Amino acid sequence: MAIITISRELAALGDETAQELAKLLQYRFIDKSALEERIKSYGITGHKFQRYDERKPSFLASLSQDRDNYLHYLKTAVLTEAGQGKAVIIGRGASVIFKNVPGVLSVFLGAPLGIRIERVKSYFHCDDKRARQLIEQSDKDRKGFHHYFFDMEWQRPGNYHLALNTGHLSPSICAEIIKYLRDQLITEEIEAQNAIRLKELILAHQIKHHILYDKEVPIHFMEVEVFQQQITLYGVANAQSIADSGIFAAQELAGSGSVNSEIQIVQEYNVIH
Repeated sequence: MAIITISRELAALGDETAQELAKLLQYRFIDKSALEERIKSYGITGHKFQRYDERKPSFLASLSQDRDNYLHYLKTAVLTEAGQGKAVIIGRGASVIFKNVPGVLSVFLGAPLGIRIERVKSYFHCDDKRARQLIEQSDKDRKGFHHYFFDMEWQRPGNYHLALNTGHLSPSICAEIIKYLRDQLITEEIEAQNAIRLKELILAHQIKHHILYDKEVPIHFMEVEVFQQQITLYGVANAQSIADSGIFAAQELAGSGSVNSEIQIVQEYNVIH
């Protein structure tokens, strides 16, 4: 069930390495296209999310309900893919979504600027100036995306299990290094823990979806935690009756789990969408 997430700079051979790794491990390769198809299967059109995809939203976009919907359905797609097991997931904040989940390895791929410039010139048939502009914009977008949606320093190696310099390593060598790390760290016991924790994360997200999207209960800043049959709801509601509706909705999916509420009641609390 092990999951490997790949974060990468532009022209750091991210897709190439992820594809080599998926082939080597016989894992599924999950990229932007695969996640977009998954999101479309929920009836969500892709064009609404282009302004959020691996970039910091503009001020107006950050005030839109589409922003919350984007993050919700992105997490839905990533969790659904991970739930099927044995996946290499590239980008889209997957390393943060699965932070501290046993059996998940997070990898960052970077390369020296000069090498990245030469690669971008080759990819896009442009000059040095244009290549540098593309790199700077990509770095700015990805940094803003991770900071805004996940409060994470995207290029900090300490946020990952492994950081590799692809300026000096080929995709096949990187894949072999990542496989070695996986073989050393992911035991049968860890994989069993991974399966349990992924089920908890998926259930938590399903309950959140049921409350906010199926039942349309207006609980602000809604979060759900599931751990060892204990389900806890967090958020802010205008009235106890709204919190009770959320609890009731959660109980519909809880099965044998117990539902606890940490929802704060703040009368006349409003959020402008």
